[in-house]
Amino acid sequence: MQEFLNSPDFLLALDVTATILGLIYIWQEYHASIYLWLTGIIMPLVDIFLYYEAGLYADFGMAIYYTLAAIYGYMVWKFGKKKNQHEGEAMPITHMKKTLWLPVTIAFLMAWAAIYWILITFTNSNVPVTDSFANALSFVGLWALARKYVEQWLVWIVVDIVLAALYLYKGIPFKSGLYALYVVIAIMGYYKWKKMMNDGLSTHNA
Repeated sequence: MQEFLNSPDFLLALDVTATILGLIYIWQEYHASIYLWLTGIIMPLVDIFLYYEAGLYADFGMAIYYTLAAIYGYMVWKFGKKKNQHEGEAMPITHMKKTLWLPVTIAFLMAWAAIYWILITFTNSNVPVTDSFANALSFVGLWALARKYVEQWLVWIVVDIVLAALYLYKGIPFKSGLYALYVVIAIMGYYKWKKMMNDGLSTHNA
């Protein structure tokens, strides 16, 4: 058993499992289904082992954060309120306020610097710049998703492009292929959410 856990086959099994869960997650996100957060609790638990085995330590730490963020996201979508939201309605999809862009950008840069410093100080990561960049930007993407801002898709387009290349470089091809597919779905999702927003729709399967 221990031999299997230390073998490339174990890494491949984790890669495939995480990819399947990722496909379910992105389909739910595309349709603005609240159940994406439930999948989002399970998926990072697999990713924790996958990223540790692959030596992606920032992603390993982010997977732990994703589990907690999924719980937060579910609670916000279920019980959160926005301006002009009627009683009993699900949280609507909206644009992010222009006043938020500057503080969000500052928070991203600070997170990028902090994660980069942690990687070069406490780990043997050989991809500290890209790993820290993608994970810092993921903080922004998850927050925007939890608030149901349509711009969250624009953030994920950038994140997914970077991670697709990074995972291919680190030898986890299925995960890389998944994130390449995410790029396409994120573009489609942006226009899908814009249409839902303009049509006054908020979420499915809530």
